[in-house]
Parts: sequence; structure tokens; C-alpha cells
Amino acid sequence: MIRIFAALLLLIASPALAQSPPAGITWQGDFSQGGLVQGRVQNPGAQPGLKLMLGQRRVPLGPNGEFVFGFGRDEPAEAVLIIERPDGRRSEHKLSIAPRNYDIQRIEGLPPAQVTPPPSVLDRIKRENAKIAEVRRRETPSLDFLGGWIWPADGPVSGVYGSQRILNGEPRQPHFGLDIAAPAGSPVRASTAGIVVMAEKDLYFTGGTIIIDHGQGINGAYSHLASVTVKVGQHVKQGEVIGTVGATGRATGPHLDWRVNWFDVRLDPQRLLRPR
Repeated sequence: MIRIFAALLLLIASPALAQSPPAGITWQGDFSQGGLVQGRVQNPGAQPGLKLMLGQRRVPLGPNGEFVFGFGRDEPAEAVLIIERPDGRRSEHKLSIAPRNYDIQRIEGLPPAQVTPPPSVLDRIKRENAKIAEVRRRETPSLDFLGGWIWPADGPVSGVYGSQRILNGEPRQPHFGLDIAAPAGSPVRASTAGIVVMAEKDLYFTGGTIIIDHGQGINGAYSHLASVTVKVGQHVKQGEVIGTVGATGRATGPHLDWRVNWFDVRLDPQRLLRPR
């Protein structure tokens, strides 16, 4: 229980709209675009079969009623939490999601090869993206995410969640991670504990890439690594070194790109951390 409240306290510092939970539920977190919410169903043993849904997605419940969910970069102003009780009762609770402003940059005059990957690598990109998507669909009962979060590398922030570039008039995918600039070879640490579910040394976009399953759909990705020192199936502790900073894949210089997802919902990693 101490671990749960320690993790929740980290989230209190994040900008958010206060939300009153439904009866029988406690929660705390960041009700804004990119935010993460953690909570608990009270007396889950007295309500076997109770289900939570965030819109159309089922929210997994832990053995003591623990749950977590999050909101994407472009989450609408309102989300709906649905509670289905064992006796057939169904209730809906509207959640107000705070909007955010994102940095949009326009860059013109780039060579086409820097804007669109050549056709020769499209099949490779498709295979790699499918593998990543499969990993992010995992639902495991682990509650490692309750251990809280630490900075995975030392260095200044060089890229933030939600920013987007428009290259030669073509909108690129928004940046969904936290970039930390650091010298090549600097250690990269697991921000929180979990099971390694991907350990690749050479993906087209992200180069050396590690994905760690933290439980209940929460996973963290570490990209552009110069070295990968863990293996799939390995359980890592919070703060354990898992690789080193590099500039592999599509990167212009050495840095760590760290991302956190709830299934396929992309969260803002920086809002999970204490300010430095």
C-alpha cells in the first residue's frame, strides 16, 4: 500500500482537472491529454465480476482492485468511464480531460529522402511496426508500475511529448516521447521495474530498442540505444542499467527517446517524473 501512495503522490504534481470518483472507487492522477490515472476499486472481493471500461476499452483490475488508464495526445474534452456491476447495473461517469498546447514546427526545403523513407525499406518498417504493436497489446497482471518512476538517463531534455514537425508541407507523426540528450555510451536505466518484452539492436526508425512491460497494459520503450544489455523475458528492477545512449536508427545525435504507453494510448512520460 505504501508503494501505491508513493506512486500516486508523483502524479499529484501534474497539471490536471480534479475529478470526483464514482462511489466505491478511489483514484488520483492526471486528467489531461497524455495523462495517467491510477486507482482502486474498494472491496473488490464483494463485487466479483465487476468490470471497468474507458470508452470501448476494458480497464484491467488487479487482485486488490488496482487499475490504471490513460489519455492520448489528442484526447477529446470528455471521456466516459463505464462501470458494469455483477448484478447487471451499468453506470456511466463523464471525465473532463484538460487540453494542452503543443509546439508545431514547419521546416521547408528538405531533400525528399529526409521526409519520406525510400520504398526499399517500407516492408521492413511494416514488419517492425507490427511487432511493436503486438507487444503493446500485452495485458499482464503485474503491478510493477506502482513502484513509481525515475529519470532513465542523465542529461538535458531535448524533445518533449506532443511536439510535431511539418516537413516540406507534410505533417509528420507527433513526437510521443521524452528525449534526453546525453553522450553516447551513457547508461540507460529502467524507469520502473518490469519484464523485457522487446530487445532489438537495429530497428529502422528507433535503432537499438527495448520495451518493458510494467503490467496492466503499461509499457515503456527506450530507443536509439548504442547497446542493449538485457534479453526478452528478463525481469529488471527500477534503476537497473538496460543499455547505453546512442544515435542508432533515424537520429541526428546521441540521445534517449523514452516513451510510455497504456496499450496503444501514448502517454506523456515527463508527467510521471519528479522535476529535476
